[in-house]
Amino acid sequence: MKTNFLILFLLSILMTSAQLPMVERLDSLFTNMQLDNEFNGVVLVARNDTILLEKAYGFSSFSTQEPLKLESVFDLASVSKQFTAMGIVQLQKQGKLNYEDTAVKYIPELKNYPEVTIHQLLTHTSGLPDYMSFMDELWDKSKYATNADVLLLLEQQNIEAEFEPGTAYNYSNTGYLALASIIEKASNMSFGEYLDQTIFKPLGLKNTTVHRSRYAPKKINHLTTGHVTKPEDGSIIAVDEMGMDFFMIYLDGIVGDGMVNTTINDLYLWTESLSTNKIINDEDREDIFTNYTTTTGENINYGYGFQVNEKPLYGKHIAHSGGWAGYSTYMEKHLDKDLTFLFLQNVSLVSTRMPVGSIRKILYNQPLEQMATTEYSESNLEALVGEFKNAEIGMNITTFIQDMVLMAQATGQGAFPLSGYKDYNFKFKPADITITFSEDRSELYLKQGPYTTTFKK
Repeated sequence: MKTNFLILFLLSILMTSAQLPMVERLDSLFTNMQLDNEFNGVVLVARNDTILLEKAYGFSSFSTQEPLKLESVFDLASVSKQFTAMGIVQLQKQGKLNYEDTAVKYIPELKNYPEVTIHQLLTHTSGLPDYMSFMDELWDKSKYATNADVLLLLEQQNIEAEFEPGTAYNYSNTGYLALASIIEKASNMSFGEYLDQTIFKPLGLKNTTVHRSRYAPKKINHLTTGHVTKPEDGSIIAVDEMGMDFFMIYLDGIVGDGMVNTTINDLYLWTESLSTNKIINDEDREDIFTNYTTTTGENINYGYGFQVNEKPLYGKHIAHSGGWAGYSTYMEKHLDKDLTFLFLQNVSLVSTRMPVGSIRKILYNQPLEQMATTEYSESNLEALVGEFKNAEIGMNITTFIQDMVLMAQATGQGAFPLSGYKDYNFKFKPADITITFSEDRSELYLKQGPYTTTFKK
């Protein structure tokens, strides 16, 4: 009898994840990732208005080992941008602005960029310079910076635009900072007050607020702590331990590109409202979920606050990721399938993963593929060694060889090993990073989550 039981037990643990029901596969994915220090957060998956999985994995604070709860509140980071965009949509509906209005009409400090429109700010086609780069050079890091501070520097320093408005796409935190300031000017309310009155309260988002936890802290029940990897020893620390001169600290006074805080359930209520007429109509949805192009015909896969894509298997779907102050967040809604998945993490570690691809495969009953690794000769690896730069985001990637393993190190972060695959693709699976080299090895393309960034040698 014991032998038969043992055989049945062994058979059960040898079952592949693909044979398990979908919800169990999802739960297994996040459980194993949390055990491997690849995930620490709260997850919600829903289909046809039914929540299939809603669960917390890990800690609200690593120092106290307080567990996460479904009521835990997270900083949404750049997932906040969709709320900023919706604030603009509401003002347009009220007749207080038009999408084709120039930004300088509302923000005189943008006089050096007179042709930039609100539409271009919404779609990241404005060409406004990245504030994180010039604030690092120009700002007194003993003080918190606000939207007004950034806009004043843009006026005083006359910082060159990255491109002619409308001609190209470049993801812009500065653009959404400007949109928040336009909201304040057009509504005569603070950014937080306006979102509260026009979005949060009408939708019943009782646990959602704009919160700058250092610049203007307020009491929020179940508020989580954001965590990062300490560069010196690789330990997990709260962001505040990094010190005032850390950019995620001194830029805490800025809103619009981030700073919406919420729970997983409130975020779900928000995504559900996008398919109803509670605060928008079909005409608004057409504006928000259009996959826009530049004036040169480039498809940008971005609407108003959302990435917009369409694929045969998923249909039309919207998504956005976020990463800021020790938080890694993601939302995705498949509009044609009535399917939503959300995850909010209060970690942004070297080992943190954004398992978007794995979630999609499970939801559409696909196998989780395993690629075979490829060994490269020493001479081939040496051709990949160097310093690769991206001036726009102020970050470099340095590659070097250690014990016949290609290593990579981003500015201000620890080095990590890369596993080689065919066609000069390399992966660091714990952080869901793929690095691909160009044919002449002069460029490096770093993909993490839905974003790909180019670095030049």
